[in-house]
Amino acid sequence: MTPPTTLTVTFAGSGDAFGSGGRYQACIHLRPQGGSPVLLDCGATSLSALKRLGLDPGEIGAVFVSHLHGDHFAGLPFLILDAQFARRTAPLTVTGPPGTARRLADTMECLFPGSSTTPRRFAVDVTELAPGTAVAVCGTTARAWQADHPSGAPALILRLDLAGKTIAYTGDTAWTPAIADAAAHADLLIAEAYYQDKSPTTCSCPPSTPILEPSAAAPASSSPSPTATRQPSTFHNSHSTLAAGPRPGVLIEADCGTAGTR
Repeated sequence: MTPPTTLTVTFAGSGDAFGSGGRYQACIHLRPQGGSPVLLDCGATSLSALKRLGLDPGEIGAVFVSHLHGDHFAGLPFLILDAQFARRTAPLTVTGPPGTARRLADTMECLFPGSSTTPRRFAVDVTELAPGTAVAVCGTTARAWQADHPSGAPALILRLDLAGKTIAYTGDTAWTPAIADAAAHADLLIAEAYYQDKSPTTCSCPPSTPILEPSAAAPASSSPSPTATRQPSTFHNSHSTLAAGPRPGVLIEADCGTAGTR
């Protein structure tokens, strides 16, 4: 019998946009056994977060972006330029919501003028993924649902199938039934969650998902094991209370998004 394939999930970054608790911004590293790793989101601090953990950015085959806020997206120019200076030759695929290609080029030009058109030894292929559609890249099938989080382009709830495992990822969103649809029968649900027993502060954007019991997201028979990310300094013990063991074959590295790993 062929042994089951494993998927290792490393939380290189799990913080908010403001460095609360000393955490790096969203950057979740998925390494399928025997395959190229991919990232879920690439916040501005992602390159530092990956290198701090000894995760080689040059191995990453694809980046799946949930939405186009800087704490989930703005690490891409640094990842691309680092690969350029490291003489990378393997292509890099960026998959994100409609508008990703233009926003990436604009961001690169803002940070490093001329960098978006500089010849490279490797291709950067941008695939735009609209809610309700799916795409297969780098051995991974990604499906998207509409999130409730204004960001200048549709925000996505993502469901990735790779290495025989299914990972659901809420990204930033207020509660929406689409979370249950995306998470149904997944091996692991990664939920961005920002507050517990606390009214959301006044903000031009809806807050991230409030903490919910797994049964609130989907029927018990289809609920995956939840892991919460994005914990500011006022969010106590959230990771330890929600990070239940995933289904077999999914290995979770410790939450490494801060200098003080819990």
